[in-house]
Amino acid sequence: MFTGSEPFLPFTRPSIDEETIAAVVDVLRSGWITTGPRCRELEAALGARLGGRPVRVASSATAALALALRIAGVGPGDEVVTTPLSWVATSNVVLELGATPVFVDVDPATRNIDLERAAAAVTPRTRALLPVDLAGLPVDRDRLAALAARHRLRVVEDAAQSMGAQWGGREIGSFGDLVSFSFHPNKNITTIEGGCLVLNDEHEARLFEKLRLQGVTRHADGGMDVDVLGGKCNLTDVAAAVGLGQLRRLDEFNARRRALARRYFECFPRTLGFELPPADFERSNWHMFQPLLPPGVDRGRFIESMRAEGIGVGVHYPALHLFTLYRARGHREGEFPHAEDIGRRTVTLPLFPAMADADVERVCAALGRALRGAAA
Repeated sequence: MFTGSEPFLPFTRPSIDEETIAAVVDVLRSGWITTGPRCRELEAALGARLGGRPVRVASSATAALALALRIAGVGPGDEVVTTPLSWVATSNVVLELGATPVFVDVDPATRNIDLERAAAAVTPRTRALLPVDLAGLPVDRDRLAALAARHRLRVVEDAAQSMGAQWGGREIGSFGDLVSFSFHPNKNITTIEGGCLVLNDEHEARLFEKLRLQGVTRHADGGMDVDVLGGKCNLTDVAAAVGLGQLRRLDEFNARRRALARRYFECFPRTLGFELPPADFERSNWHMFQPLLPPGVDRGRFIESMRAEGIGVGVHYPALHLFTLYRARGHREGEFPHAEDIGRRTVTLPLFPAMADADVERVCAALGRALRGAAA
């Protein structure tokens, strides 16, 4: 147990200001706390930021991804090409629709899906591509769009981690096909729990609205109809009030994340044998800072040693095809060696806007001691 004099440093922590807290109180006092005017305001603000595209919010990015796949026409018997290096929701939503996630290995340099391997994995049953922007570093959107166009595929971008990231000078979500963002508390902005989907037109937006709330269409005379099977994954106005406060500070938050990431590169002890993440400061939003441990280091013991130093460390993510659920579907160790190696050695070090430069220096100073502790 950590008993040091310095406060414990978690690997992430949201920054919620007093103005946002007051806005939540206003919503609670208003009597309208479920989906309502604040959700519509958040959708409009997100759409304005993303070039006027229609945006709809949901109770989670997982829900947004699932509905995006439905809008893309994915169903039983279809295949969706994706990466095994992600949060397991990415592939779980494919299974839930009766489709098959077709994994391909990652590029070891970017840790994102290898688009050459993705192209080779396309079959007549492939309905969509599902790339993931790991740690906020975007997948190559030019090559992605060319691959989709060549095979006439829909693209559902799992951009859960890349709010505010850019490709070719354009913000992720301001272009492309269907784009899902997460507002989980560990993301660059939060609604506590929640997410959104960027859509192509108002027809898709209206379908999303029906799918997220039981397929219901309400009429002016008080009647209603249901013409599609929907679920229940609407966001609340309480959550949207948090999101509006967060969105106003997104650029500030991301600028601070980039500055902290630069400090990591300046301070990181290169002699310890870690493999640093790609140093991309033009495109990444630096959602996470993830070095890879030196080969052979016991990650559990390293995490314990860092915690003894008063520093929290996360793991994002183990290679998901090695989970029992996916092994039961025929996947095995050795199938995607790059994803497996990264999944075994990755650690997420503290990175969030409220950190000081001195916090980065403290983390870097603790790394050598933690490695020695992991080897003891």
